[in-house]
Amino acid sequence: MGLFRKQLGVDLGTVNVLIYENGQIVLQEPSLVALTAEEERIVEIGQPAREMLGKVDDEDIQVVRPLRDGVIADYEVTEVMLRHFFDKIAGRVRLFKPTVMITVPFGVTSVEKRAVHEAALSAGAREAFLIWEPLAAAIGAGLPVSTPAGDMVINIGGGITEAAVITMNNIVRAESGRVGGLRQDEAIQNYVRRKYNLSIGQPSAESIKIQVGAAIDIGETMSMEIQGRDNVSGLPRTVTITTGEVVEALQEPLSQIANVVKAVLGTTPPELASDIIDRGIVLTGGGALLRGMDQFLTRETGVPVYRAENPMIAVAVGAGRALEDQAILRRIGQI
Repeated sequence: MGLFRKQLGVDLGTVNVLIYENGQIVLQEPSLVALTAEEERIVEIGQPAREMLGKVDDEDIQVVRPLRDGVIADYEVTEVMLRHFFDKIAGRVRLFKPTVMITVPFGVTSVEKRAVHEAALSAGAREAFLIWEPLAAAIGAGLPVSTPAGDMVINIGGGITEAAVITMNNIVRAESGRVGGLRQDEAIQNYVRRKYNLSIGQPSAESIKIQVGAAIDIGETMSMEIQGRDNVSGLPRTVTITTGEVVEALQEPLSQIANVVKAVLGTTPPELASDIIDRGIVLTGGGALLRGMDQFLTRETGVPVYRAENPMIAVAVGAGRALEDQAILRRIGQI
């Protein structure tokens, strides 16, 4: 029976969708859909759509993110995208529909939760459960969330950053901010435009962040050449950008992330705050991969911050593991 019964943990993110099954990530695709501008007919989904980003005429084909700030912005496109991803894993013709656990940001409205639930069922799920993203992140990072001791997790996604204090499978305090990887990419684009009078696309900004970016001075200077369009001449031009410049460019979005974390620490009950100081804070999400992010948050909060072992996949892994935990299933039945 186990061969036919699919249980999927789904990290439904603004930038990426990750799906976990049987102890491994079985799908990791960009949350992007390419549509024809006039008829809104779907052309590509996922990675093929990402490869079209910034390279197609907007009047002909539009590449859209159906999720914004971790919630559904376009219901129909999200449903089609999810169906496509479920089909990739389970095949188009399937006798047994999957049971899915899908993550939602903490504090979303009941309307937003219902939209995610209905989209999952319409996309082909037999049953759909919802779990708060920070709780899934903590489970995926291996934190002992079922104990009375307090644990804290920071999840930095593409569209949203969430910080939460968790005890007894429950979120005690949480804050979220609409700042994440995409806002960092925008900050890099704006910096390059201001300093070099050069326009670059979001994929180029993301590449800069990944290859030479850092949250603080890491004592190592890296550089890379970037190509863009000169805003004066309109011609292609190449400039070199360094790690120090990226640190400067990211100051504003990083301070907003730090403020989200401080807001949670400022309202945490004293006994749980004591646990957090002893145990430290765990960092998850794609944003955790930025060099020096853990050191930056440690400096800003005065509390040790540690990067999870596999921060990028922690939310999806936690969602999948939650499906196998009866205590958590009982608890999340209340969200």
